Amino acid sequence: MNATCQKRIRTVKSRDGFTLIEMLIVIIILGILAMVIIPQVTVSTEDAKVSTLKTNLTGIRSAIELYYAQHNMTYPGTVLETDGVTATTALTAEQAFTKQLTQFTDAKGIVSGTKTATAIYGPYIKGGALAGNPFVTDPALAIQVAIALTTDVTTARAVIVGGKGWAYWPPVGIFFANDAAAHLSY
Repeated sequence: MNATCQKRIRTVKSRDGFTLIEMLIVIIILGILAMVIIPQVTVSTEDAKVSTLKTNLTGIRSAIELYYAQHNMTYPGTVLETDGVTATTALTAEQAFTKQLTQFTDAKGIVSGTKTATAIYGPYIKGGALAGNPFVTDPALAIQVAIALTTDVTTARAVIVGGKGWAYWPPVGIFFANDAAAHLSY
């Protein structure tokens, strides 16, 4: 009986690899797991982007409102950062907006790189740049702000929509996401 057992053990030991059926079963199980997991990852990625967008909007809007309260009820980007005179073009308003939120300012909105006796406010946003809109794929555009200086809301929305990540309406301080998806309501 000892010889029969040894013969069976040698037969089992000499068998290498998996059979075709065993391989097919493993591949089918892996395919089923992938079909279940991949949609979950996609949904959680979208949820993470929405959460990031809401957090970024809340932070920037809070900075805008704090600036407004400390600068005699004037929103950032309304006046030039160099001399406190009213901004007349969207480009100068955009530059003023970013600098006024990321650097020190005085009561008139004039920017200073360092805190001085007159430039006692800010910076409202640390790091020297706005947070990006996570739904805009180009990182350079995601942090940019499209600005409309018009006082008419319909005209403002038409001017603002573009490739930049954020949209801002300085006359009333409205700041929102500016992307192709339906994130304008956040």
